[in-house]
Amino acid sequence: MNSYRAPKGSKTIVLDRDGVINQDSSTYIKSAEEWIPISGSINAIARLHQANFRVIIASNQSGIARGYFDEAALTRMHDKMNSLVEDSGGVISAIFYCPHSPDEGCSCRKPKTGLLERAEVEFDISLAGDYFVGDSLKDLQAATSFNMEPILVRTGNGRQTEIALSKEIRDQTRIFNDLESAVTWILNKQ
Repeated sequence: MNSYRAPKGSKTIVLDRDGVINQDSSTYIKSAEEWIPISGSINAIARLHQANFRVIIASNQSGIARGYFDEAALTRMHDKMNSLVEDSGGVISAIFYCPHSPDEGCSCRKPKTGLLERAEVEFDISLAGDYFVGDSLKDLQAATSFNMEPILVRTGNGRQTEIALSKEIRDQTRIFNDLESAVTWILNKQ
């Protein structure tokens, strides 16, 4: 977790990781070498930071519980991501992740909202009304149940998610090709 604190009154944006910031894999991203950013995503995060957004990552990482990688490997992936963002002039304020498998019944695995609750406590903020960018139905469900503004990107699992969306969720969700185009839209609204 970074110690950076966005200026008082900053807006917050929550991003899923795999499929939004970096390429995803059905066999899991297990190492820093496998962690490859999606074109434009690193610059998009830097642009958010430069526009005084607090950038928070909320990610399910059940590969830990499944034994595909350990916390040290996850730290190396996050160090790589943070370094790339910082080299581009940005900062990720915090990374919250769920290490549990889907059958453990934890409160932090999206679509549950434990990661978002931790972010609110850590930063003494309310996320209601802030953006949550993801590529899966679980991301959109977490966002809407926490009164956040859901954004779906078509990278990662996003295209399949878009096809399967119910009308109710589709009507609540803004859809973009990738994080870069979503961020351009967000910043143009400021």
